[in-house]
Amino acid sequence: GAMSVDSITDLSDNASELLEALQLSHPQELGPRRSRGKKKPLSLNPISWQVPRIVERCCTHLEMHGLQTVGIFRVGSSKKRVQQLREEFDRGLDVFLDEHQSVHDVAALLKEFLRDMPDPLIPRELYGAFLSTATMEGPAQLDTLQLLLFLLPPCHSDTLLRLLRFLGEVARHAESSWDPEGREIPGNKMTASNLATVFGPNILQKEKPGEKDAGALNFEDSAAIILVLQRLIEHHHSLFMVSPETQCDVLRRLFQTDPDVIEYLLRRK
Repeated sequence: GAMSVDSITDLSDNASELLEALQLSHPQELGPRRSRGKKKPLSLNPISWQVPRIVERCCTHLEMHGLQTVGIFRVGSSKKRVQQLREEFDRGLDVFLDEHQSVHDVAALLKEFLRDMPDPLIPRELYGAFLSTATMEGPAQLDTLQLLLFLLPPCHSDTLLRLLRFLGEVARHAESSWDPEGREIPGNKMTASNLATVFGPNILQKEKPGEKDAGALNFEDSAAIILVLQRLIEHHHSLFMVSPETQCDVLRRLFQTDPDVIEYLLRRK
């Protein structure tokens, strides 16, 4: 009796709260390359990758042109050029970022977008819960962070993961290295801790920008924000993965409540 659907948007009239709360996979993980019968964790990403164009374009540009830039995100930018790029994205234009754009302008644009989101990447109602993990250690801390990430709306989860992947790549290039010919490749000096210091207040916000006391964080909160974001950068590969056991539990529940979703997932596989 389940209806046949060709896209997850066809299920909007019978929205699955479970599917919204715990997205199971994204397209490349459902392809034929997966070995038959082998249990493998799937990422938390939704079936449709939901990342704002401006975030994807900025991260891609900086990955291509900015990983060796010393002090990226800390060196000043041109306010005029950043404002122009921002207005072009706001008008819905297909903005193309190439090597002629300043790395520092694109970096500033990314920071501004995250800072000025109406609701931050980590929603304000989860601010206290995320900060509480700063006092935890080891597996308990990571397990709690993972459960909290499961509560993020799909678009927030996708965008946060895309950002963390990028920041992890920046941190990987923090130290100097040498090419095969023995020439030094300068590091960008932006460790995970440095990046967390820059991005933490934009991602974990207690108050809306412009509201009273919005910028007045006490020392404990500031330190906790940096530590939490540093852990997210360092462990994002595992934190956004859903164990096979959790997948099976969710699928069993969906079979009882939303059989249309089960049919859709099976057809995708």
